[in-house]
Amino acid sequence: VQPVESGGGSVQPGGSLRLSCEVSGITEGTNCIGRFRQSPGKEREAVAAIRRDDLTAYTDSVKGRFTISQTSARNTVYLQMNSLQPEDTAMYYCAASTSSCRPSDFGYWGQGTQVTVS
Repeated sequence: VQPVESGGGSVQPGGSLRLSCEVSGITEGTNCIGRFRQSPGKEREAVAAIRRDDLTAYTDSVKGRFTISQTSARNTVYLQMNSLQPEDTAMYYCAASTSSCRPSDFGYWGQGTQVTVS
């Protein structure tokens, strides 16, 4: 069982995209959902995370531009990405953790969705 992702695509600089991640089939013990990204030749980067109690965290490069949120049922997580720039181009992954939001705790990974800004 893995998160199911959708919403990637191509957009011009300054544009917006919204990524969705459905996690209902994983486990009721999910405590944190994270969004990561990886571009060719670079290490995977944590972008944003949201805890079950709605506490959020962002990497500095996306603060003020990206917003992570979740439904009240905690089964779908959204990543609203505004003011996209070419450096945001990457494969974006959704991941779920049943413990903390530390990158090493994410054990369930989605298939990834491509975001291209050009």
